[in-house]
Amino acid sequence: MFERFTKDARAVVKGSFTHAEGDGARSVGAEHLLLALLDREGSRASFALSALGLAERREPVRRALAEARRRAGLTRADADALAGLGIDVSEVVARVEEAHGVGAMSGDWDGGGRGRGDGRRLSFGRGAKDVLEKALRVALGRRERHIGDEHLLLALTVLPGVAGEVLADVGVSYEAVTRVLNGEAGAG
Repeated sequence: MFERFTKDARAVVKGSFTHAEGDGARSVGAEHLLLALLDREGSRASFALSALGLAERREPVRRALAEARRRAGLTRADADALAGLGIDVSEVVARVEEAHGVGAMSGDWDGGGRGRGDGRRLSFGRGAKDVLEKALRVALGRRERHIGDEHLLLALTVLPGVAGEVLADVGVSYEAVTRVLNGEAGAG
């Protein structure tokens, strides 16, 4: 599948590994792909994100992803569902961090523990695999031969999870990105 990726999409994938390594993750997640997209300049996805006003809101997005990482990758919907059962996620995080240190729940969201002391190479976690598969489907649905970083962005906007939730919070939706990419007026 990667032979169909553009130079920009490959750079995003490569950057996602850098972000995952920096987090001490055992696998690359959807959030790492989003962070790598935020790093890009001069690509179709970076153009769309800038047109939607994300250039000024990159740091709040990074902070929102970091906060979700502290909650072990739970979305607000997850936290709300647990609250309905009488479980206060903020209280759980506070107690775990009190006992084990800040960031103790920040391990892989796709199921590994914190850190990669076992010497294995990073691989894609379920969330990242879902983004890559969805990006392929988006490109095919748009009758485009190659998978660009814009397809990765579009995939992130429609898949459930923290990355999509964070993008929606700053007004980056599938529809808005599509309007910008198609050059339609009133894209924001």
